[in-house]
Amino acid sequence: MESNSSKNKQIAKNTLFLYFRMLFIMCISLYTSRVILEALGVSDYGVYNVVGGFVAMFALISSSLTGACTRFLNFEMGKGTDSQLRMVFSTSLTVHIILACIIAVLCESFGVWYVNNKMVIPESRLIAANWVFQISVLNFCVNLITVPFNAAIIAHEKMSTFAYVSIFEGVSRLFICFLVMWTSFDHLIAYALLYMLVQVSVMIMYQVYCYRNFNECHYRFSIDKQLTKHMFSYSGWHIFGNSASILNRQGVDLVLNLFCGTILNAAKGISNQVMNAVASFASNFMIALNPQITKSYAKGDYEYMLSLLYRGSRFSYYLLFFLSFPILLNTDYIMHIWLKNVPEYAVQLAQLSLVASMIASLSNPLVTAQNATGNVRNYQIVVGGLQLCNLPLCYVALYMGFSPLSVMVVAIIVEILSLIARLIMIPIYIKSFSSVEYIRQVVLKILMVTIVASVIPLIFSKILTEGFISFVLVSLVCCISSLLSILMIGCTKTEKQIIYNQLDRFFKMVKIKN
Repeated sequence: MESNSSKNKQIAKNTLFLYFRMLFIMCISLYTSRVILEALGVSDYGVYNVVGGFVAMFALISSSLTGACTRFLNFEMGKGTDSQLRMVFSTSLTVHIILACIIAVLCESFGVWYVNNKMVIPESRLIAANWVFQISVLNFCVNLITVPFNAAIIAHEKMSTFAYVSIFEGVSRLFICFLVMWTSFDHLIAYALLYMLVQVSVMIMYQVYCYRNFNECHYRFSIDKQLTKHMFSYSGWHIFGNSASILNRQGVDLVLNLFCGTILNAAKGISNQVMNAVASFASNFMIALNPQITKSYAKGDYEYMLSLLYRGSRFSYYLLFFLSFPILLNTDYIMHIWLKNVPEYAVQLAQLSLVASMIASLSNPLVTAQNATGNVRNYQIVVGGLQLCNLPLCYVALYMGFSPLSVMVVAIIVEILSLIARLIMIPIYIKSFSSVEYIRQVVLKILMVTIVASVIPLIFSKILTEGFISFVLVSLVCCISSLLSILMIGCTKTEKQIIYNQLDRFFKMVKIKN
């Protein structure tokens, strides 16, 4: 049996690959956002975000099956059943192909009607919006069919593949932004078409890689009735839970569009770019961690699984806090350097989005552990029910005349309540999990780290006037304060020893080379 030490090394290796991928993509994406905002203009950028976001709402079904596919592949790999592994993949791909056809029909009926009759879009841009909608539907179907291949790569923990393909995707997206600026064709339509070509290319790359490297990815048309029933039973309640999650994101964008128009959608799109760039650090860490959590549960190694849960929650938060804190204190300055035209409310929405993302990061390992059990009905009823409250509460807040920022305040409150609900529900299904121990090892530690690390940087930000020097000094103080607080307060004795040993090895290697 593979030792926990070798598993930890595998997680670390995969995390490094994913961070390399993420750092490159983050730099490319942030610059791409600036270029495309300039190329499209604020209004067209808002149109692209709200129309694309509407199509993404149909992902509530697909995202549920995505989780099911990944979970079943990881589970069978943990059990070592190759024949069943092949059946899981083929059945999953067949289901995703059928699902892509069904969603395409739904989009072409209800979706077209909603875009043309309910969305607040300038009349002169309605034809372009319909082009974007049709292309977004095709993009969605392409991505949906790619899901089982991505799940296979994650299950095999071949994260380097994601790094290489993502580099291609990031460079291609930047390239098409410049093409859009140079073309005389409608910029919004041109961007949507070129982006679709990139997505198709990525799909082909993943499919070719999986076919050449994984035996179970040699697709044969088949549907195992028992497996399909189990997958849909598992994913059925996930549809309820994921619908809440997706409505929290894309649904809120639609509500903002109804009350505030496309300009606010542009501001929300910018804030999402900032949040996604930073949150990708934690998400990449969890991509490397998730397979081990599921495999440990399948093997019955609950002690190791729990250690991954506690450590995963803490370090997901630490990564986000370390990156978010300097941004939170310098958001206005960063926005005006990054973008030529900063949409109204973009700064405040970005700050609140980062706070919501940090809170959400604590839940990611808990969600993976709960999914590993396969018992998700009652869990999704409670947690999904709480998250479904987000959209109507946002609607009520805007209807009553509250600021557009209220949508993010509501999101933060709902995220906190969802975390509490998870801590109440998970011990029911994982008997060895203790909510009290989670609060002691995770919640109290991150609160202490946050409070201690914040004092000195906040003083510096109040004393110094806004400018480049202030930005550098405040960011530097934030980083030093955060690192010291995480190391001294936020890590266990074992984790501190591991860090010290790694630093000692690093300095010895440097000394030998010199």
